[in-house]
Amino acid sequence: MIKIWGRNTSVNVQKVMWAVGELELPHERIDVGGAFGKNKEPAYLAMNPNGLVPTLEEEDGFLLWESNSIVRYLAAKHGAGKLEPADAHARARASSWMDWQLTVAHPPLTPVFWGLIRTPPEKRDHAAIEAGKVKCIAAMTILDAQLAKTAFVAGDALSMGDIPVALMAYRFRRLVPERPPLDHLERWFASIEQRPAFKQHVLAIPFV
Repeated sequence: MIKIWGRNTSVNVQKVMWAVGELELPHERIDVGGAFGKNKEPAYLAMNPNGLVPTLEEEDGFLLWESNSIVRYLAAKHGAGKLEPADAHARARASSWMDWQLTVAHPPLTPVFWGLIRTPPEKRDHAAIEAGKVKCIAAMTILDAQLAKTAFVAGDALSMGDIPVALMAYRFRRLVPERPPLDHLERWFASIEQRPAFKQHVLAIPFV
């Protein structure tokens, strides 16, 4: 049985847990990070020298960190032709959108999430929050344009590429209510939020 080390409120842990749910993999998740601590202890750092979550541990001792890398690995090992598209072009597009999530979609969400969710009102940097929202809208407009052409980010079916991107869209929709119409994104997200694994590992988890 695989082990996923990391608290379930972490967006990066949620990526992996959603993939695990889609693939119906037997697993054990172990609380680490945030209020649980332990991620800076020697035993954990021996598995993941960054001291971040999540970390994947397999029965044979194989360890892997970095959430998108874990999703790619699980999709290749257990979801070939499903979460990992069989078509080389679709597979490349899925991987590209996973990288886009890291480089374009996530950075502007960070000051918005931390400012609105984890900072007391009297200490909020409103200029940084508003600037982040503008950049978030720009990023999601790019995603909306893609979803005008394809049902999911890489083609006609859900793939590994949708997982990190949809988590950004989830946070964007929660944090930026004053957004322009993004009809294609909303159509796509409506299908995402009906998936049992997304309901279990994202929607049911506190947004903190």
